[in-house]
Amino acid sequence: MQHLYPVDILEDDPEGHREAALAYYASLRAGVRPSAEVFSLPTGEQVKLEASSVCFCTVHRDEPQQKILVLVNPQDTKTVVAVYIKESWWTTEDVLRTSDPAREGLMKVQSFGERIVLFILNVVIFGRLERNLDDDAMFFLPHSVKEQAKILWRDGAAVGFYTTKMKGSLCGSGTGACYLLPVFDTVFVRRRCRRQGLGMAMLRDFCEAFRDEEALGLSCPVSPAMYQVCRKFLLAWPEERGRLWEVEPPGAWGQRGNIWLKVQLQRSSLPDSHPGNSKEDVSGHRRTSQDNGSRQSTMVKAARTGSAEKN
Repeated sequence: MQHLYPVDILEDDPEGHREAALAYYASLRAGVRPSAEVFSLPTGEQVKLEASSVCFCTVHRDEPQQKILVLVNPQDTKTVVAVYIKESWWTTEDVLRTSDPAREGLMKVQSFGERIVLFILNVVIFGRLERNLDDDAMFFLPHSVKEQAKILWRDGAAVGFYTTKMKGSLCGSGTGACYLLPVFDTVFVRRRCRRQGLGMAMLRDFCEAFRDEEALGLSCPVSPAMYQVCRKFLLAWPEERGRLWEVEPPGAWGQRGNIWLKVQLQRSSLPDSHPGNSKEDVSGHRRTSQDNGSRQSTMVKAARTGSAEKN
């Protein structure tokens, strides 16, 4: 029998999902569930299912009602280990898996289940497990509910994503300014899948999606690792050199810098650099956001720290 995963079975009903999670959490608080209930981690460690070890977190930064119930590691309450979906607890790795063979390659995020996958990749995997925790600037907040995003599916699992700011969309809350060009905004590839050309593939997909646009942006600032990806990409597709710009919102000409020119200037300032030393290690190219001032950490914490939502 084929094993199904949350993204394969979850109805596109955020409110129904939230109500089911609230009911389960209420039963934990009331102490009406079996006291011996535990969740076994892949490491063999067991986490007791009790109110103090679970909390709610918001899937979208601009839609506070869309929440998921998560289980945190009692030894590290900033780390999510499981998500409550369809009356069951699922490890974060299982939340990222699919049994649908049609989910392969880059696919647009559309369903609520896919939004949860995007959240886990962005906030849990990148936000806590696969980034330099000393680099607070390289941190993505939960995406907007209307964020244009694509998830990269590979061999039955979500291994990366990228998001786009659409031309004409608002630069952020509290401003009437709109983006003047499409912008490649956030990007992430899981550590085990890096240096395999996936960052280039996502950048290529972005360029192909806006073939009729004369100019395309990458959100400023672009990280050194992403510049290496851009360099390889523009060497392979020189026709894109005049189209890619590092931009600050909204992307007027005075807010743009040509990516290819910057790549050349960077390399000319490094006399000992050699092409063979470049590497693809994409973990996100932008460090700030006009949407919320700065993309500082909003990582979910256990309720006892006072930083997580409980209702």
